[in-house]
Amino acid sequence: MATKKKPSDSNNKLIAENRRARYDYAIEDTLECGLVLMGSEVKSLRGGGAHLTESYADVENGELMLINSYIALYPQARNFGHEERRRRKLLASKREISRLWQAIGRQGMTLVPLKMYFNDKGRVKLLLGIAKGKKKADKRETEKKRDWQRQKSRLMRDHG
Repeated sequence: MATKKKPSDSNNKLIAENRRARYDYAIEDTLECGLVLMGSEVKSLRGGGAHLTESYADVENGELMLINSYIALYPQARNFGHEERRRRKLLASKREISRLWQAIGRQGMTLVPLKMYFNDKGRVKLLLGIAKGKKKADKRETEKKRDWQRQKSRLMRDHG
C-alpha cells in the first residue's frame, strides 16, 4: 500500500503573492480555496501573469467570489480569451462559507487573498486571509518589530 505524501510548501509553485496584505491587515486565520478558471486563465497563470494587490473576496448569493484580481490575457487564445478582471468563483465548503460570512458581517473582518499557487496536483489554489484592518499606530509597531529583528540578526551575524 502506497503512503500519501503530506503537502508541503516546497512543492507548490507560487504564482502571485499579496505582500502588502500582511502590512495593511492583521491576519486572524487562513483558508485554502480552489478557483473556477477558464483554460486561457490557467495558461496565463503558468506564465506568471497575475496580481492580487487590490483584490478581495466576498460572499455573494451563498457563493464565495474573488473580486478585482488580475490575470493577464493569454495571447494565443485570441477569440476565446477571458476578461482580465472578472469575478471568479472560489471553491469552499458551505460550512466554511457561512463561517466567513458571519466573520465579515458581525466582526467587521475582511477576506484578503494572500497567495495564489499551483498545488502538488497542478491545481490553482488561493490562500485567503480572514483579516482585520490595522490602524496607523499598529503599522508603525509592526515596522519597529521588523527593524529590530533585522538589527538583531545583523548583530548576531557580526559579533556572534
